[in-house]
Amino acid sequence: MRILVLGAGALGGYYGARLLAAGADVRFAVRPGRAAQLARDGLAVHSPLGNIARPVQTVPAGQVAQSGHAFDLVLLTCKAFDLDDAIATIAPALGPATVVLPLLNGGAVYPRLDAAFGKARVLGGVAYIATTLAADGTIRHLSPGDRLLVGARADAQAAAAASFHALAAQAPGTRLLSAQIDQDIWEKWVMICAGAAVTTLLRATIGEIMGTDHGAEAAGRLLDECVAIASAAGHVPRPEALAAMRAQLLAPGSGWAASMMRDIATQARRIEADAIVGDMIATGARLGVDAPLLRVAYSGLQAYARRQAGARPT
Repeated sequence: MRILVLGAGALGGYYGARLLAAGADVRFAVRPGRAAQLARDGLAVHSPLGNIARPVQTVPAGQVAQSGHAFDLVLLTCKAFDLDDAIATIAPALGPATVVLPLLNGGAVYPRLDAAFGKARVLGGVAYIATTLAADGTIRHLSPGDRLLVGARADAQAAAAASFHALAAQAPGTRLLSAQIDQDIWEKWVMICAGAAVTTLLRATIGEIMGTDHGAEAAGRLLDECVAIASAAGHVPRPEALAAMRAQLLAPGSGWAASMMRDIATQARRIEADAIVGDMIATGARLGVDAPLLRVAYSGLQAYARRQAGARPT
């Protein structure tokens, strides 16, 4: 399978390296600085599931049309706030049979991709993994967990989804070919929205929050708001998924915090507040579901984002 990975950051670099090791023909569309780093040092992944260090082939991000390759699949792992730029970058790489596999946070990104490429081209994907890109360009897999789900969102994608799953399953980690990928996408969105809201609102890990007098109530109510919105949208979380969410968000002593919380802790210039929390609130409003605690959390995230952007309060 010929695969184009947009970027070689924490997520794209990790899965691109795994797919290379599984035998795929992989190219990374990267900016000049990252291309020079990869040409000099290769792509290095440090993981509890096995390290990878190898040379890779890159394509200038602005010149994918000139790469001379007909790609079967484009793996999209950018942050949601970079989606418009990503769409413009990968569009020239799409041949008649190319499909796009997004591993993005939030569910509202899919209508934007469908509008750009057509739903028949856009597979469904969900990744449960914690990775980070170190200053030296290496990718760090922060825990043993690596759960990747892929599925067809239209009948025409079934063969492409199965082919990608068969390839990805040759790499370590849990790989699932889902027959309910839209449901999986919603359940991931519910989990990360509630987790991002509570850990960023209280600026603490789950274990620290559970150690307070009212932390468990706050986490539970935020999760309930997300579940109510998903249910109104026709995606009631399945019992086993909801049990897993509650176990993660209400775990005493847990050191877990949402990646958005880690971004804020490192003073990241941009965060995915709009795609994860803002879009959830907007979806609820369209469906008549109120989400007062999510609105409070989102207000804090907006204040942070505007401060980082240098905007003055209005």
